[in-house]
Amino acid sequence: MSKHNTIVIGASDNPERYSYKAMIALGKGGHSTVGVHPKLASVCGVAIYPSIELAAKALGAVDTITMYVGAKRSEGMAEVILATAPKRVIFNPGAENEKLSLELQRHGILCRNACTLVLLATGQY
Repeated sequence: MSKHNTIVIGASDNPERYSYKAMIALGKGGHSTVGVHPKLASVCGVAIYPSIELAAKALGAVDTITMYVGAKRSEGMAEVILATAPKRVIFNPGAENEKLSLELQRHGILCRNACTLVLLATGQY
């Protein structure tokens, strides 16, 4: 299994949230992971940044962005996501955004409506 540099958009410090569970699972899987949240600095040892730009800069090359924010929040993110040049974007359940997905795909970015936790658990990440 190859390791991925991953940005978690919608990071949370609430252990009940799926973004929190994903950050823990990504770390356990050996993936380099950072999160994006405007008010958090870290969660269980994972660095959190207030913007996608800062998260991408800290991470270096971005393989995967996994989205945990709804379509209203991700509406204006196309330009900044394209600037990070990820290989793929995963829209987790509740974070689907068809307009953003189509825009990213037009620029050659693989987009999936899938659950990061399921992909990790089944070796498909």
